[in-house]
Parts: sequence; structure tokens; C-alpha cells
Amino acid sequence: MEDGVLFQWSVFRSLLAIVQWWAFNVTVIIMNKWIFQKLDFKFPLTVSCIHFICSAIGAYLVIKVLKLKPLIVVDPEDRWRRIFPMSFVFCVNIVLGNVSLRYIPVSFMQTIKSFTPATTVVLQWLVWRKYFDWRIWASLIPIVGGILLTSVTELSFNMMGFCAALFGCLATSTKTILAESLLHGYKFDSINTVYYMAPFATMILAVPAMLLEGPGVLLWFQTHTSIVSSLIIIFSSGVLAFCLNFSIFYVIHSTTAVTFNVAGNLKVAVAVMVSWLIFRNPIAAMNAVGCAITLLGCTFYGYVRHMLSQQPPGTPRTPRTPRNRMELLPLVNDKLDDKV
Repeated sequence: MEDGVLFQWSVFRSLLAIVQWWAFNVTVIIMNKWIFQKLDFKFPLTVSCIHFICSAIGAYLVIKVLKLKPLIVVDPEDRWRRIFPMSFVFCVNIVLGNVSLRYIPVSFMQTIKSFTPATTVVLQWLVWRKYFDWRIWASLIPIVGGILLTSVTELSFNMMGFCAALFGCLATSTKTILAESLLHGYKFDSINTVYYMAPFATMILAVPAMLLEGPGVLLWFQTHTSIVSSLIIIFSSGVLAFCLNFSIFYVIHSTTAVTFNVAGNLKVAVAVMVSWLIFRNPIAAMNAVGCAITLLGCTFYGYVRHMLSQQPPGTPRTPRTPRNRMELLPLVNDKLDDKV
């Protein structure tokens, strides 16, 4: 009886974690698109900088003031030698995501973002010379095919937004690959990651944002009506961006890797549906088919990775036994790739 109650509570806790993660993630995406499209605040660098500032303050409050998470102490030298390069890639990743939202619909952006597993595998193969089981390569076929079909049939295609989203995938993959080597010896969770990287990201982005978007932001203040309500929405998106990182920490500790993978792909479908209901961007039938194929491919990829990871020692798996010192560094947990 007691075991049954514990099981039911575990299931309920997992569902609650997934739902709140979906809510924060979809809300941040929709709010960012609303800021760019409805508020006519077309400044992705500035929006990203606001997100970093809010995240830095939020992480400080959680760790230093509320003490909800213990601080992972990092040597001062490592902050510049390890954290700063990661912060730069982290900054580029977030900025490219917001730039893509500035130019293309949420549905298209989210579908392209699902290309990340393919870019991660290819980069590891090209740069790190890692061997992958043929089943991993086969699982990438529907992802690539779905992305191609979606891109060809996208009615609101924009080259700037497409390139930003595609390079955002490369930035995410680079961050994933570099994290394990640069952060080797430190077991960061999502909150400590933001605590250390958000201030650096703010420092990196502040000057380019002021130089490139400063005059436009000043003009927006002069010409836009309802300044106060618009600023509330813009800064609220920054607060929710930090809450998303906190929700990632919660969902990671409440679900299994397989559940997280499936929930992540369903989250994309939810984001696409909600964005269509709000913005009513045209979606062709074949475009929807391409999106579905991509999401199914991502789910299959996650399943293949999980199955290979469960093979007993001595069984050929992916990546195979390292042949040199460089191959001793595994990938960081993919669950942490969803931060905003």
C-alpha cells in the first residue's frame, strides 16, 4: 500500500515538474515573440541583455540570499580561464535564438532548433574524432529530412532568421561539447551555471547592444505608446527566463532521461500549437508534416542513445572506448541545453 502511494506521488511529481517546465518555456518563447512582433521592440540584443541581468540577479538571490541552492565554489583563475569562454558561447546561443525569433515564426524556429542533436554528433565526429554507432547516424536521418521539408515549405521563410536559428544549433552543440572539458571537475546545476555565466554574458553583450541597438531603443521610447506596460512585459520575460532555469533544475531531478527526452519533444509541439493560436502564422500541411517528422526523429534519437547507454560493459557502444586522451571527455548532460 505504502509503495503504491509513493509511486503515485512520484508520478504526480514528475508530471508537475514537466508541466511547470512546459509553462515557463512556452511562455518565455511566446513573450519574446510578442515583444518583437506586437510591441515592435525589435532589439534582440537588448532583450537578451535584460534576460541575462534578470537571471544574474535571480541566481544571486536563490544562492546567496534565500540559500535554496548551495554555491559551487570556482577558483578565481578558473572563472576567467573556464567560465568566461563558456559564457561567451552561452551568450551567442541565447542571442541567436532571440534573433531568429525576431525574423521567423515560433513554429519554424522551434523545428530548426530540433536540429541540435545532428549538429552535436557531426561536430563530435569532425572535431573530436568520436566514433558513433550506425544506429545513431540512422536516427539522424528523419531529423535532417524533417528540417529540409519544413524549410522548403515554410510560408514565412526568412534567410536571416533561418541562419540565426541554424547557427544557434551550432552554438548549442559547441557549448555542449566544450562544457565537459572546460568545466571538468565542477558539477554545475542549472542555477549555478546561470550564477556564474549570466554576469559574464551581460558584460560581453552590454556594449554591442548599446552600440548597435541603443539609438533604435531611444527612438522606440520616443515613439511607442504605453511605455510602462510594454516595459513590464519586457522585464517580465527576463524574470520568467530565470524561472525557466529553476524549472529545468526541478524537472531534471524529477524525471528520467527517457521521460525528459519525450517531454522535451512534446514541449516543442505545445509551443508550436500555442504560438499558432496566438499569432496565427500560416502553416502549410507539408510544413506541419516536416515538423512532426523532425520531432519523431528527435524522440527516436533519444531512444537510441538511451538503449546504447544501457548496454553492459564490454558491448560496443557509442561513443566507443576512448583511443586517446582527448576521447576521455564525454558529453555534458543534454538536459542542460534548454536554458534561456
